[in-house]
Amino acid sequence: MRKDLVFGMAGSGGDGIVSAGDSLLQAAAAEGYHGVMTKSFGSQIRGGESSCRVRISTTPILNPGGNLDVAVALNWEDFLKFGAELPVAGTTVVIYEAATGIKETEIPLVGVTPLQVIAVPIAAMAKETAGTERAKNTVVLGLIAGWFGIGAVAVMKGIRKKLAKKGEELVEANQRAFDAGRAFAMEHPLKASMNVVASETKGQVKLITDGNDMCGAAAIFAGCQFFGGYPITPSTEIMQFFTDHVWKYGGAVLQAEDEIAGIGAAVGASFAGKKAMTATSGPGLSLKSEMMGLATIAELPLVIVDVQRGGPSTGLPTKTEQSDLFAAAFSAHGDVIRPVLAPTSVADTFRITIEAFNIAEQYQTPVIVLSDQEIASRKETLDPIDTSQFKIIDRLRPSAADLVDYKRFKQTENHISPISHPGMLGGTYLASGIEHVESGAPTNSGNVHQRMNDKRTKKFDPLKDRKDLFEVTGNPDAPIAMVAWGSVAGVCREALAMAQAEGLNVKLLVPYLLYPVAENVYTDFFASVQKGLVIEQTHLAQTFKLLRMHLDLPKGVTSLARSGANPFLPGEIVAALHRLLSELQRSHEGNLQPQE
Repeated sequence: MRKDLVFGMAGSGGDGIVSAGDSLLQAAAAEGYHGVMTKSFGSQIRGGESSCRVRISTTPILNPGGNLDVAVALNWEDFLKFGAELPVAGTTVVIYEAATGIKETEIPLVGVTPLQVIAVPIAAMAKETAGTERAKNTVVLGLIAGWFGIGAVAVMKGIRKKLAKKGEELVEANQRAFDAGRAFAMEHPLKASMNVVASETKGQVKLITDGNDMCGAAAIFAGCQFFGGYPITPSTEIMQFFTDHVWKYGGAVLQAEDEIAGIGAAVGASFAGKKAMTATSGPGLSLKSEMMGLATIAELPLVIVDVQRGGPSTGLPTKTEQSDLFAAAFSAHGDVIRPVLAPTSVADTFRITIEAFNIAEQYQTPVIVLSDQEIASRKETLDPIDTSQFKIIDRLRPSAADLVDYKRFKQTENHISPISHPGMLGGTYLASGIEHVESGAPTNSGNVHQRMNDKRTKKFDPLKDRKDLFEVTGNPDAPIAMVAWGSVAGVCREALAMAQAEGLNVKLLVPYLLYPVAENVYTDFFASVQKGLVIEQTHLAQTFKLLRMHLDLPKGVTSLARSGANPFLPGEIVAALHRLLSELQRSHEGNLQPQE
């Protein structure tokens, strides 16, 4: 019996791969399991390859998992396109379409011998029972229910929910396809049982949502009333969520003619006194940089969500990456500090989005949330969120005394000035992209520019001292360490647990605040460290280099980085930690050698 199973499926557009993953995740949630589903596509507009991973577990899930326990290939050409995203190992049961004509002993997997390989006439079974090969995905779900102990009633309930609007005839056809798959599994048992242990939390209510919808919900909860943006993969669903829901709370959405106009409208809404946001991906962030500069010098609160994908340019629009860190921190001319936050999961996205609005309002600044394709698009089972734990911060408004002689950019002890809104009697001021004196009037004075730069940068000093924006796990005095953020953090959390179980003395730092760099937090963390890894999904090791800009990292701390679409696995990180331990032990042995 297994407590954890990872399924991976791939096929062509129209095969219903993602739909099957959705149904499997819903079934897992109904049975009380924790679950997560990721999906991946080719960059074609229509008809390309698609895949999904579904991980179900009796315990909370930190990431989509490592090597597949179950691999389903509706055709091998599409399956192989996903490479490292669907890793097959010697512990994997491989199920594939028999109509491919490939013998079970000749499947095109190089360098690996799976635990078991099973050719199944999936298309033929779908055609025979449902009258169409489009029911292949339902046959697959029947196979999974039969072989791996996922409740048949729960799976069919998910299928019925998806198909209910299309009529009972279609539902019944898919029932027959499901039953055929399940019967095949019963008649052809696996060599080794891989049934999942029954969940102890069956019957408990769980939410199922993805990172983009969670971001939209959090923004509305935080009081956001305006969204200005332009569709771009993989962030578009945030705008869609706003369009569906924000009007219920008196808000509005503008789908602008381009990315620049979208953020321009959001800046205008913020100037008008409303909490505002925009969302985009890498190419859109590049276009938005000038308007972010305007919001910075005008000290206007604004939230920009960047759902990262592989770049540069169009790059890999459907694959995850963490390569926009430099763009988020530095895509502005002049001397600018712009807070950058990053969630590590779907659940995290709710809290971090609220934090982004709170920081934007408190410090009167644009704030960037660096999500990524995996977090944005993946679905997770979640426990209901207790929203009473969240404090909502609104911008500082001028008092009656402030309005007697109102200076919008008045120098204050904490460098934050009260901000009026249009129509506030006595609160009129000029907001532009030109450097200004306290009243907002333009100036060319170098001395004033110095003072205003101080104002715009020093106000963030308290932010860097917020320990709640960092998470340290493991032995605080460990000599071996990891640093990871975003979706990679979940992989490293599981790697930490695995390493500790193997006796390694290691710790992990997960920053939710990426910029400005909190020097004191990192200095304290690295105080005991002799060997370490900064782990990230980027070719140029941007996080590692950002830390080196601000810190004297221990000599033993190195980078573990690679481009997107090649996800890290917990096991390979544990192997890397073992190598660090070996290096550390060898260095100590060297110190113990007798002197000549």
